[in-house]
Amino acid sequence: MQFSIFNFQFSIFNFLCAFVLTAGGDTPVLAAGSSVADVIAEVQPKIVKIYGAGGFRGMEAYQSGILISPEGHVLTAFSYVLDTNSITATLNDGRKFQAKLLGADPRLEVAVLKIESANLPYFDLAQAAPAQDGDRVLAFSNLFGVAMGDEPASVQRGVVSVKTTLAARRGVFETPYRGPVYVLDAMTNNPGAAGGALVTRRGDLVAMLGKELRNALNNTWLNYAIPIEELRQSVDLIRQGKFAPENAREPAKPQRALSLQILGIVLVPDVLERTPPYVEQVRSGSPAQRAGIRPDDLILLLGDRLIQSCKSLRTELEYIDCEDPVTLTVLRGQELLQLSVQASLKPQQESP
Repeated sequence: MQFSIFNFQFSIFNFLCAFVLTAGGDTPVLAAGSSVADVIAEVQPKIVKIYGAGGFRGMEAYQSGILISPEGHVLTAFSYVLDTNSITATLNDGRKFQAKLLGADPRLEVAVLKIESANLPYFDLAQAAPAQDGDRVLAFSNLFGVAMGDEPASVQRGVVSVKTTLAARRGVFETPYRGPVYVLDAMTNNPGAAGGALVTRRGDLVAMLGKELRNALNNTWLNYAIPIEELRQSVDLIRQGKFAPENAREPAKPQRALSLQILGIVLVPDVLERTPPYVEQVRSGSPAQRAGIRPDDLILLLGDRLIQSCKSLRTELEYIDCEDPVTLTVLRGQELLQLSVQASLKPQQESP
């Protein structure tokens, strides 16, 4: 874990500063001339504390989010924390909501939640600002789960060290995301910080804080954030119903539907309520083998449908004709792959 006495003291210091600055609600306690105080007071109501799955193997059950609409759309990181039917979103004023996962794009490690509310303060993604090397920034997040109710999110000051491409770290920093990032000089990527907001000193949204990322060679940690311009298109598609988990469908199904048996895929035993769809076996000579699917692959997407369990994968296949090609997005190690599978079986060719 990226943790030290200095980091802990720094986080508590920032937490106390944020608490003092917002102690009077939306009105900063500090003098009106304190621009940092004004920015913190303005941004805090747009930060969401998210609680979900976790607790096993010492994994934290919380992370951060960003309000991106007045109707309660929340931008956050796609992670195991969201792998539950009971996601709680806590706002700056302490109000708690049950959040619904609208969808996710695992390739960008981004997800969108929805809470039922209105007239909320929010960041307009269309107005997000780019950052340059050397720009001073503020990072807002629920790192270490400090904020449980109406406590403010932690705030850290930092500088954008460089904007680079994470693909250059392939094999060193292990992550499915292979795009541009802002590398930061502050210790922002701590437990619970993923999905937090990186803003300018004027309060303009710049990026979403990434997950904890450790260098496999020297055990150091990379503090980074993903630029909003890299996420905006996927977020829009999620809000339009793309990358969605098991949305309501038309009742009609094809006369002859696709199945795991036809594809030649055997999943791990479905023993949990939401068993992750790991491939246990690929039958020799099957469409799946020809497409390059391997044992231990984790299936994340079927076309643009988010797959969260063995059950949901079987259900989604029931709406696809067996003659239609399908695209599976799988996670292999820390690499995301898109594989096209074509069954092309006639009724008499299907195995029993």
